[in-house]
Amino acid sequence: MTPEDYRLVLSAITGIALSILLIVRGRLHPFIGLLCGAFTVGLLAGIPLEKTAEAVEKGAGTILGGTGLVVALGLGLGAMLQLSDGAGGLARAALRVSGVRGAPWASLFTALLIGLPLFFETGLVLLLPIVASAAAALPSGQNDDAAKLRLMLPALAGLSVVHALVPPHPGPLLAVDALGANLGLTLLYGLIVGIPTAIIAGPVLARFTARGVTLSPPPLAPMTVDVAAPPVGRALTAVLLPVVLIAAGQAVALMPPALAASMAWLGWVSDPVVALLIANLVALPLLFGHRLGDRTIQGAIWTEAMAPAGGILLAIGAGGALKQVLVTAGLSDLLVRLAGDGAISPLLLAWGVSVCIRLATGSATVATITTAGVMQGLVATSGVEPEWMVLAIGAGSLFFSHVNDPGFWLVKSYLGTDMPGTFRTWSIMETVVAVVGLLLVLAASSIF
Repeated sequence: MTPEDYRLVLSAITGIALSILLIVRGRLHPFIGLLCGAFTVGLLAGIPLEKTAEAVEKGAGTILGGTGLVVALGLGLGAMLQLSDGAGGLARAALRVSGVRGAPWASLFTALLIGLPLFFETGLVLLLPIVASAAAALPSGQNDDAAKLRLMLPALAGLSVVHALVPPHPGPLLAVDALGANLGLTLLYGLIVGIPTAIIAGPVLARFTARGVTLSPPPLAPMTVDVAAPPVGRALTAVLLPVVLIAAGQAVALMPPALAASMAWLGWVSDPVVALLIANLVALPLLFGHRLGDRTIQGAIWTEAMAPAGGILLAIGAGGALKQVLVTAGLSDLLVRLAGDGAISPLLLAWGVSVCIRLATGSATVATITTAGVMQGLVATSGVEPEWMVLAIGAGSLFFSHVNDPGFWLVKSYLGTDMPGTFRTWSIMETVVAVVGLLLVLAASSIF
């Protein structure tokens, strides 16, 4: 490495460290903290202020231009499932079928299913109160705090895994676009890696981390509207429809040419924006029936959906700005040279960079966006399949959630744990997801 390389690395570390201080100590919103970090990187790396500003605008604009509609439509679908109690009905049905012994596994697979079209925060608010109620109803002698946590922690594991590894969630979806990965293959590989990862970090790990942790009373249940809960089959259709549409479009490439020509429309409906728009339109009559045109319901859906949208979009945009400044400064080229020396696996390097940004910013989505941006050159030169790079980055983006992660405080509130208990359960679980996910990516990438 040259002196300029060391200057670049020091600039990146300083800018990210400043973001941490502003977010954690200064209590600033990640949007402001990340923007300050981005300008600091540019200043210390010797980029003219005008070019730094251009990079910030380009990075934020590119990310938001490709992600804003996905975020809004995903939140809209989540709000419909929440307000209609469709997701709650799915969760309760799964827990009824499983019985006491199978309840942790039902909790996990319900979270994997419900989490497919929902943001992590939305899935958490929807699912945990339901699982907590089921835990409280366990037979006498089997409903202590440890038993309750053995039901709730698998749900968190399932939600985390699909959030980081499975499109159409914004993080993996943006990484797919940035790295030129195949969307269908990434979805398939994400499930292959994600399901065993969630099993290990969920029901298996909870047996050990739940011991000795005490819980406070659970929070209030999520808001609903006065409509009859839809049948389980309708709610299941609304959950799975966007995933089926996205996967169907990728199947066109596997069809015989004659058939593929007549099924070309599937390629259009598999676009994530189109798939989520169709899912929103179909979910309205499925979940609300003849009341789908009720102004009160329509207002509640989009009020509930847009409340978190501003913060999510601002944080994602600032993460894109930081990414672009790092790329403009030359960090991407430096990583390509380091990996080209053969000193470290490209997948391991991508995971490590994602871990560092996750620890610094507290956001899995920002870590994924930033890392994918600086890894574009490495994918082009290393020969690594971009789908596995997406998953390695996604796994690293979950590493050790702590106090600068808004999800940490949300989980603490809904679990009812104290600070040490939250670190012992949630933070350790996220770290296990990140490490096991990396190991499975490394193993699977050598097979497929």
